[in-house]
Amino acid sequence: MAGMLPRVLAVFSTIILCFTLTGCGDDRPEKIAQYQQLSQQRLGQLSSMLNSGELRNATLLNQYSNLLKQSKPDLVPLLDELAKDAGTSGPMFQSLERRVSELSSSANFVDLDQQLDEAQNIYHAADPSLYNDMLSDPVNVVADLSGGQLARVNSISREAAALANGNEDFGAGSQLVGNPSYGSWQSDSSGMSFWAWYGMYSMFSNIMNPVRYDRWSNNRGYSYYNDVGRSRYTSPKQASAQNRTYENTKKTFNSQGRQFNSPYAKSRTGSTGLSRQSTSAPKASTAGTRSASTSKFRSTYSKDSSFRNSSSRTTRGVRRGK
Repeated sequence: MAGMLPRVLAVFSTIILCFTLTGCGDDRPEKIAQYQQLSQQRLGQLSSMLNSGELRNATLLNQYSNLLKQSKPDLVPLLDELAKDAGTSGPMFQSLERRVSELSSSANFVDLDQQLDEAQNIYHAADPSLYNDMLSDPVNVVADLSGGQLARVNSISREAAALANGNEDFGAGSQLVGNPSYGSWQSDSSGMSFWAWYGMYSMFSNIMNPVRYDRWSNNRGYSYYNDVGRSRYTSPKQASAQNRTYENTKKTFNSQGRQFNSPYAKSRTGSTGLSRQSTSAPKASTAGTRSASTSKFRSTYSKDSSFRNSSSRTTRGVRRGK
């Protein structure tokens, strides 16, 4: 009996050491590392496809921009900036590269669950089919800038969307409002939030009315990012910033005895012809919340999804007939 206590204490110490140093079977760090490696591979594949013109919406974005520059030379700087999304220098691709890099440090996340969720989101966001769908927003912005001369893709018409959703027409470019790759919500002297564009995108301020967060939240129209892709194309830090804007606005409304709902509480109608990857993506309203990491990890990269881009089509040509 005298020798049993030291042995029991030794076993107990080993168990404690297991939990503190190795997680005792916790496979989340390994999964995060695997997802990061696979995401880097996908980004490489996506980069090659963008550079070789294999993504249909990227090709359309270039074509639309070049066509519109001929008739609206005053928009050339803005169109050139929008066309960057057709390659690897655009804000959406750059955001994915930055998020993959940040994935290396656990200090960038609240806990391992959030880090693993982010790893999974980046992996899916880099899927070429999903990314092709995401590009429908800048394509449709250029289509709207053309005044209807160029057809929208993966989306019903501007007029049909307004009728279906009862939304306010904030002007051409409204699909990008709320997307942290193009701008951010800033507070004015009254404490209310408004949309501030980044860099050259500020040219939208010349063709759009100022967009206040509270009004946009209740009256926004459909966009791929806000209604389908937000869960994939938003980092945890960006989601936290979005949530802070919502909470601050809600608090202001509550102090005035008014109710305020999140802009993502209700999805808008408007998508057409999206890929299987998009139609099976989580609802946009779940972005910024930690989901249960219960999906089975598949280590065979080549079997996860097809890189087909033929699923995203428009039935009309580049130019819309009158």
